[in-house]
Amino acid sequence: MRGPEADYTGPHPDPPTAMRRLALPLLLALSACRADVSDEAHATHQAATPAAPANAAPVEEALATFAGGCFWCMELPFEQLDGVSAVISGYAGGATEFPTYKQVCGGRTGHAEAVQVHYDPARVSYDDLLEVFWRQIDPTDAGGQFVDRGSQYRTVIFVQDDAQRAAAEASKQRLGESGRFAKPIVTAIEPLDHFWPAEDYHQDFHDKDPRRYGSYRAGSGRDDFRERAWGAEADYRPTGVPRPTPEELRAQLTPLQFRVTQECGTEPPFRNAYWDEHRAGIYVDVVSGEPLFSSLDKYDSGSGWPSFTRPLEADGIQVGVDYDLGYARQELKSKGAGSHLGHVFPDGPAPTGLRYCINSASLRFVPVEDLEKEGLGRYLPLFEAAGAADAKHD
Repeated sequence: MRGPEADYTGPHPDPPTAMRRLALPLLLALSACRADVSDEAHATHQAATPAAPANAAPVEEALATFAGGCFWCMELPFEQLDGVSAVISGYAGGATEFPTYKQVCGGRTGHAEAVQVHYDPARVSYDDLLEVFWRQIDPTDAGGQFVDRGSQYRTVIFVQDDAQRAAAEASKQRLGESGRFAKPIVTAIEPLDHFWPAEDYHQDFHDKDPRRYGSYRAGSGRDDFRERAWGAEADYRPTGVPRPTPEELRAQLTPLQFRVTQECGTEPPFRNAYWDEHRAGIYVDVVSGEPLFSSLDKYDSGSGWPSFTRPLEADGIQVGVDYDLGYARQELKSKGAGSHLGHVFPDGPAPTGLRYCINSASLRFVPVEDLEKEGLGRYLPLFEAAGAADAKHD
């Protein structure tokens, strides 16, 4: 959902304006793009052997490579993900072999600063990594990222095979169609020719020099932009729910469930499973089982579809925009499985004033007495506090 800064269009001040806002000495001290790093780091840089090619990841792991401006700022968001074993800062996209930081930073190699993520696809998906990537960058800026200017700070998704390319292109299209940014998405999708790890002093810089890292990051404008562009959605948390293939889904779902969840269909009002359901319990995604809504937030909207005032978890629903009826509507999808759920409208009751209008075909109902058995026992206190654990909910 687009927040208060939905109409924000400028990615950052132009460089002269930025220079006026940040005193020149501060900018020189903070910028990660400067070749004139601290004396200690510069000495290390001078002594460092030029970066060697990356070693192959273990068989059970996969690799994903992203350029998002200063690589110092791109490591930690991926390192925090369950299923990621390593994030390596380096260089990609250029022609020079064994590039050094000084060469890349000077814009003479064609390379971009990048990170290579080693991850277990059984625990975190490539789609999840893409969601994290988009939230770290300004994808509308072709001239660099934030205070760091130049092609060495361009944004790129470097893909290793056709599957990664298809996923990256689909993700880029979804972001472009979401309406989150007024300007076009210009992040490139390119084949990965080679990834060259950066010098050791750049690896995990947030741990090696947290004070300098924090000062640079605060002064760069990156976090201010993320807050404006994403608000509460800035920190994406993968659910870890694997996404079945279309063939598996057709075997798992009824034709109506498949049409609604996978093809953004709509079921008939008043002739669906849960529009008049009054029992206490949790509504989960019919595909993945991820919890979505609670009967405690359900009400009779008169629409003929299940209606709720809010989702069970504030960050458990993806909100986009569709124009299927010729005008913009806020579309709802589950965050883990990406199932189409319905739409949200600003005509609901207190306390939110919102109506989450959901297709029953996207849901499976778990009654309160089965929550523990289905691994949803953490939600029992909600019903106990409401006195609904042993009674029907009206």
